[in-house]
Amino acid sequence: MDKMQQDFFTYQAQTTKFAAGFEVEKAEGSYIYGTDGKKYLDFVAGVSANTLGHSHPKVINAIKEQADKYLHVMVYGEYAQEKPVALCKLLAESTPDPLEITYLVNSGAEAIDGSLKLAKRYTGREEIVSFKNSYHGNTHGALSVSGNENHKREFRPLLPMVTFIEFNNENDFDKITEKTACVIMETIQGAAGFLVPDRDYLINLKKRCEEVGALLILDEIQPGFGRTGKLFSFEHFGIVPDIVVMGKGMGGGVPVGAFMSSRKIMETLSHSPKLGHITTFGGNPLIAASSYATLKEVLESGLMDEIKEKEKLYRELLVHPKIQNINGKGLMLAVNLGSPEYTLHVAKKCMEKGLIVFWQLYRNEYLRISPPLTISKEEITEGCKIILEVLEEN
Repeated sequence: MDKMQQDFFTYQAQTTKFAAGFEVEKAEGSYIYGTDGKKYLDFVAGVSANTLGHSHPKVINAIKEQADKYLHVMVYGEYAQEKPVALCKLLAESTPDPLEITYLVNSGAEAIDGSLKLAKRYTGREEIVSFKNSYHGNTHGALSVSGNENHKREFRPLLPMVTFIEFNNENDFDKITEKTACVIMETIQGAAGFLVPDRDYLINLKKRCEEVGALLILDEIQPGFGRTGKLFSFEHFGIVPDIVVMGKGMGGGVPVGAFMSSRKIMETLSHSPKLGHITTFGGNPLIAASSYATLKEVLESGLMDEIKEKEKLYRELLVHPKIQNINGKGLMLAVNLGSPEYTLHVAKKCMEKGLIVFWQLYRNEYLRISPPLTISKEEITEGCKIILEVLEEN
């Protein structure tokens, strides 16, 4: 173990007992380069965060240009700054009505917390309905509406009045009542293994919410920003949420989050009490510049038009007796290898051969594939070849 790795384990808080400690030299395109002199093809994209790959020139230039002008100047919501305003305007122009107003924050988890507060404030209700096996982040609010007890038990008490229903089970809709402030749902369940809603499920869920006056919050933190071939994955399913939450790939590699709603709903955070949500660094101009450049490239480059073919290529190549099934949509795919132990072993062996893959948070038997949207078909073929080699050898 060399000095940097030793200092990493000594001084930086760890989240598991088996962190890789991989030492990064630089990253560019679909590759991360280690201090060991080797390059590694990235099938994870920082867990769906590096939408345009690593060190995309338009993102880097946007950050540099903004850094030359100014960084933080005032807490959120006070000053008009070019890039945050442009980002919110472009989001409004690119999403269906009634989505029109965006609140910029620092992370997806903070955006979840803000969206829950907004729903409670607008409806005047206290109860929340979420989903079993959902994952929305690790702040107290986000953890409260996440649906895996193993990840929550040691941190109770959490938010009260949260009910959990089953994903894709319409029989549970009777638990959504006139007391429900909001239903919060990942449009595609992430940690549970990239589970996709059944046909018409979201249409019927939205209808139920409207019947009882509850708001529908869709968590697009992972599938948003083009990962499924649409700007937001709810566009595949024929509905528009009352509130949409975003993060991860929104920033092109920088920390950001946001929640978006109609003007009528969002304006309730400005009074009774004022400062209904407040953040010092939300809407930071440097982060907004990176996010604006990322959004503009996703919308104008044609990348989203390529997603369906890239997904098809993955599914055609990843055929092997040890692969039980592949969940997901677009470039968020979960490959079932049968057991957590085997999946972790495969991930390690892939890394040794120059391919970065990962696993799903709750369902460790699933191998995560969530590469940059910019990944080429040649790179997909190269990486799948490594996976198949490892499956053959182990």
